[in-house]
Amino acid sequence: MPTMADVARSAGVSVATVSHVLNGTRPVLPHTREAVLQAVDALGYTPNTLARSLVTSRTRSIGLAVSAISNPYFTEILQGVEAAALEAGYSLLIADPHDDPVHERKVVQLLHERRVDGMIVAPSANPQDLVAYLGRHSVPTVFLDRVLSADDRPANGPRHDRPSSDPCSSDRVSAEGGSSERVPSDQVSSDRVPSDGSSPDPVSSGRASSGRLCFDQVCAENSGPMARLVTHLTGLGHRRIGLVAGQPGLSTTSERITGYRQALAAAGLPHDKSLVVSGNSESAGAEQATAALLSLPAPPTALVTANNAMTIGALRALRRQGLAVPDDMALCCFDDFAWADLFSPRLTAVAQPSREIGARAVRVLLDRLAAPDLPARTLRLPCSFVHRTSCGCPEERHEPEDPRPDGPGGRTEPSALAEKGTAS
Repeated sequence: MPTMADVARSAGVSVATVSHVLNGTRPVLPHTREAVLQAVDALGYTPNTLARSLVTSRTRSIGLAVSAISNPYFTEILQGVEAAALEAGYSLLIADPHDDPVHERKVVQLLHERRVDGMIVAPSANPQDLVAYLGRHSVPTVFLDRVLSADDRPANGPRHDRPSSDPCSSDRVSAEGGSSERVPSDQVSSDRVPSDGSSPDPVSSGRASSGRLCFDQVCAENSGPMARLVTHLTGLGHRRIGLVAGQPGLSTTSERITGYRQALAAAGLPHDKSLVVSGNSESAGAEQATAALLSLPAPPTALVTANNAMTIGALRALRRQGLAVPDDMALCCFDDFAWADLFSPRLTAVAQPSREIGARAVRVLLDRLAAPDLPARTLRLPCSFVHRTSCGCPEERHEPEDPRPDGPGGRTEPSALAEKGTAS
């Protein structure tokens, strides 16, 4: 097996120069760098990753903790993370926290003990222990899909009023500015995210001068796109619209409930608490929740489900009751998925840019590793409204092809309310 010394002899340079080229530890003249890389290729030299990590204190690995096994949505996010990490020359260590706070804390510790350079985590509904661990060990971390609230701090620590998406783990307020940005739809695939001019959030990344440890966050818009679905149904004449909401405690759940209520208020409709039920973000829970809605003295005439797994559960409950979509019950869902266009009727949905969320999380983490003192960022990517037929609209209103690059059929349009956005 060729060694670094063999590469140095072939390129006519020192072993130290080869090391600088391969590890990026010092600038090297372009023609020298090219000679080294040609020698590496000609000899088939494979760098010793372990030895490199001892020199650079970096393993070029990222820890990813998401419930990808049990949630198809996170599977797509994983694909985006993997592609972006590979492009940047990083490997992934993956663990499934199963949305359980105790297991979440354990798997994150295991990833940290493997000396990953940083982590990407989709936090559970009760992430206080997770946040405490990451803060105690100053682990560069990007929170994915779900943003932290003011209550997401160690349970025995003091709590004060904070913005609902404050990603900091201690209670000392910093005057140094962080930022919260909504990514314009035409910038979703770009490498840099321009500021939208929103007021700075009083956070800073890493350990700020105030002592607070803060984290970057990447997620989709939630309230606006959910409001778009409900507004579509009210525009079709529905006045009793049920919501099968997600697991309590998750920011995605609370934000989507907020969007639901905003749309009802905009349509001049009252908020009936009996029409909002928790499906606990999974299929079986949604089946039971939908059955509860159908048993109401005045059941809804339309239904919105808050994620893809709960859409399946809701459809099962409707089938058990012998109800047809959309003739007996109009249906819209948050989360588009690969087979949504294969149902009859085809499912009207909000499509999240799941792969881009994963890819953007990697880029934000790499930015953090390169510049630890950058202000913390919360990035929100826009969703798309995919107009099909489960809402009760006739088939002829729809295009045969979906213009989204990775989505199935239906007519896709940006969410009007999502375009306004709310920066967390």
